[in-house]
Amino acid sequence: MNREEIKQYLPHREPMLLVDDVTMEGETAIGHYHVRGDEYFLQGHFPGYPVVPGVILCEIMGQCCCTLMLNELPGRLTFYAGMDKVRFKNQVRPGDDITVTGKITARRGLTFFVDAEAKVDGKLCVKGSLIFMLADKE
Repeated sequence: MNREEIKQYLPHREPMLLVDDVTMEGETAIGHYHVRGDEYFLQGHFPGYPVVPGVILCEIMGQCCCTLMLNELPGRLTFYAGMDKVRFKNQVRPGDDITVTGKITARRGLTFFVDAEAKVDGKLCVKGSLIFMLADKE
């Protein structure tokens, strides 16, 4: 899916849409985001040495992984319900191409548990277990 197709499922829009494309390989979502360098979150983090904030890396992983729940998304919004064992291993900087992989490990009703990681050039930058809850839009 490209950005326009992703917008059919996710409510995020620029500047908060942080996924360029997503594909499925079996039960694994693989998403990408190119850090251009002009993103709002880099403006003050940090002047002279811009680094993508950890919370933004978690948001990028989350948006990519929401596509794992496509069949459940129409009429619903996806919210973070928690994050466990999140570890930051390497910095992400302007010009980097982030590759996210995620896989559902468990499901309880409309709550999904996902293991995800983000890499740049094959080098692990962040990994963790993400928990999502779907809620009706009304």
